[in-house]
Amino acid sequence: MLASLVGCVAVQEEEEDSLGVALSALEFINALNPNALNPNALNPNALNPNALNPNALNPNALSPAALSAIRDPGAAGDLSRQLLNYVVGCAFLPSQSFSFSWTDGSGVVHNEVYWGIIGLVPDWSTKPLSHNDQQWISACLASRTNWYGVSVTISSRGNSAVIDKTGTLELTTYTRLEGAFWGNLFAPSPYLNACYDEANRSYARSLSRECAAGHLTSGGAVQPCGMLSVRGSCAAYCQQLNTNGMYYPSCVNNLTGSPESTTRVITVFLP
Repeated sequence: MLASLVGCVAVQEEEEDSLGVALSALEFINALNPNALNPNALNPNALNPNALNPNALNPNALSPAALSAIRDPGAAGDLSRQLLNYVVGCAFLPSQSFSFSWTDGSGVVHNEVYWGIIGLVPDWSTKPLSHNDQQWISACLASRTNWYGVSVTISSRGNSAVIDKTGTLELTTYTRLEGAFWGNLFAPSPYLNACYDEANRSYARSLSRECAAGHLTSGGAVQPCGMLSVRGSCAAYCQQLNTNGMYYPSCVNNLTGSPESTTRVITVFLP
């Protein structure tokens, strides 16, 4: 249900700070609150057609199941609201928002307002997502997932005007390639992929950014962040980095072994 698709209850001061960052430097915070995007909020049921779906992202267009999920006062509702907050942040511009209310177990009414940040698909507020739009939202959500729930500033880049950093100062201040994220949560069989830069894998982990390469357990095993499938080194799965904007133009799409690829990839750099 939507419980799997949506949720993080934003801390308003941090939200406002992140808006300023997004406007001035076209970068964003991968964790808008102390919990970041919980990997448990991303699972194959995230975009169940009976809950949130590619239809217009506004309260009037949500199904009864979706509305019920984001108004759930329990733990499932917390995940639903968390993911919805991140969905809105990925899709909408800073001037756009999504508002709704819900009542907790004590009868207290919470009025939520989730603001846009990146603006990858601002017209989702009035019309359904295209296939390419679905991939952008999915890649954005994957890139903002954090194993530890630690707030880390990242430079997110891709072949979209809002995250193409060609000619910006960000190219010289965020120089450590972490990896890339792509997939489609809206597909009949939802999937998310991640890959890492071999040279910076340990560095990314030192900053509590582990989802590109997977969480390294105390026993040395690698554990994926929820449904994110760690493919391996980006050099083996993605087209060569664009030398102007410094992002991967495309990556191998899924696990079928076919040469099919997606051009909606978010490449992450660290300071």
